[in-house]
Amino acid sequence: MSESQALRARITIALAIIYLVWGSSYLATKIMVTDEPPLVAAGLRFLLAGALLLAFGWWQSGPPVLTRIELRHVLVMGLLAVLFSNACHVIAMQHVQSNTAALLNVTPALWIAWLGTFGHRRSHLSGTARLGLVVGFAGVMLVLAPKGGFQLAGLGWQLLILLGCLSWSLGTIYYRNAGSANPPVMFTALQMLAGSLGLLVAAWSSGESFDVHWTPRGLLAFGWLVLMSACVGYSAYVWLASHTTPVVVGSYGYVNPAVAALVGWLVLDEKLAWMQIAGMMVILLGVALATGYLTPMPKSVAQNRET
Repeated sequence: MSESQALRARITIALAIIYLVWGSSYLATKIMVTDEPPLVAAGLRFLLAGALLLAFGWWQSGPPVLTRIELRHVLVMGLLAVLFSNACHVIAMQHVQSNTAALLNVTPALWIAWLGTFGHRRSHLSGTARLGLVVGFAGVMLVLAPKGGFQLAGLGWQLLILLGCLSWSLGTIYYRNAGSANPPVMFTALQMLAGSLGLLVAAWSSGESFDVHWTPRGLLAFGWLVLMSACVGYSAYVWLASHTTPVVVGSYGYVNPAVAALVGWLVLDEKLAWMQIAGMMVILLGVALATGYLTPMPKSVAQNRET
């Protein structure tokens, strides 16, 4: 197998992980925030996952690099990709179905494609891709369309999820342009630990109880989110963010809603309105226009990082 084929295989495996693991994680998050204090559970989730990844990364490549610039990168990513993004999601998902949250989380594929046009590693957007961003925005409006009359509360929770998606996308592009001194696994561990402390402080500030009484299904969901979504999924995502293009990184939006809708229907008997289904189709059309297809990674990108 050639070097390019080996890299292609790694990209395929990493994409499959974030497609399937994150697609099913909306269900786990919905269960966790329903049964447990959302910010406390989220903070403990990333604290444990960060500690596990830190130990693994230390064993794999030695102690972390903690220069002033690297600490700045860690804090920015902890704020954008862990603290703010997840706080928005876990708070909103107490009031939003897991499959609706998944539909709205298609939007990072559009955000990342657009934000990827900035920075020293920017990627040019074609006219078709720009059209895709407009089409995708129209699809988001359909997903947000109220059912049975205008309800500000329901719309507000969905907009909060979109705000979390934007924060996540900003973090992805920041990391892509930052040039971290740590390997992806170690950097992921550090940003999780930084973000987890922020989540726990936010929980304390909001008055959430730290006296958590785990239900069996809440504990199972927590375990899945720690081991699979955080440890495995985040590691795959961070590796992709530095080894391929923004449009490929954001392509998980194709699959995650379908996986989330399926498991939400099977386990929680969740349903989608026809307007939301139509909105998802329009968003996916926009994503398809914006991202094209999974093209081979440019050599200039591959050479920027060691595999």
